[in-house]
Amino acid sequence: MGYRSDASPSTIRLVKSAVREGYRLFDTAELYENEYETGQGLIASRLPRQQLFITTKLYTTAGGRRKVLQSFEQSLHRLMTNYIDLYLIHVPQGGHVLEAYDTLLELQSLGKIRSVGVSNFGVEHLEVLRQSGRPLPAVNQIELHPFMQQHPIVDYCHRFGVTLMAYSPLARGSALRDPFINRLARKYRRTPAQILLRWSLQNNFIPIPKTNHPNRLRENFQVFDFQLTHQDMKNLTNYGYQGQAHSGSGSTNNDWNQFGPTY
Repeated sequence: MGYRSDASPSTIRLVKSAVREGYRLFDTAELYENEYETGQGLIASRLPRQQLFITTKLYTTAGGRRKVLQSFEQSLHRLMTNYIDLYLIHVPQGGHVLEAYDTLLELQSLGKIRSVGVSNFGVEHLEVLRQSGRPLPAVNQIELHPFMQQHPIVDYCHRFGVTLMAYSPLARGSALRDPFINRLARKYRRTPAQILLRWSLQNNFIPIPKTNHPNRLRENFQVFDFQLTHQDMKNLTNYGYQGQAHSGSGSTNNDWNQFGPTY
């Protein structure tokens, strides 16, 4: 699960509630400023560390190896753990990306990171890693939902065995009011959010739904006891693709030069 940037006691309570509902993967980031609250909630849950999967993210690669090591140790301290299950480079910007990536691989070899990943990387960024002879990341976390399908990077990741994590799988809440998705929800006697999460799961994505509302935790978790039919998956995919094309929704396959020098 994920949750909005919120460094407050409510985040601690939300994490504890999520553990009680059965959540085990928790997605945070240096940028979100809630690593400490995440760690507090997980400690308070009294669940053994090995039963939890903690994902966090390096805010910027600027500063190279020294800054990466400093940021990583600070994240460990805030999360109150001695290792991170999945550590991501948040965005391919700030320069020194290859140096930062190599530092993550070094931390992985030391057992401080179990898996190295990236976030918001496009095909061109992963190709730089692949062409350099470096191992590709275990995970690429990008925005994915029916209205942002990102076929180029999705196809690339599937081809080279990079697992896709889908952030904003509910289209930042806007799709919950969509008439087509609501018709599917009525058909399956589910909520629109559950329909969207099933779409992600059946596309072999790992959805990371965000909520700051404890009452929605259970709703978002109860998606493993039904499936969308092949035809409904196809219809939803086609419908979302048409909506994406009409609205001009972007993808990671765009002009990343806006971020300045990346490598």
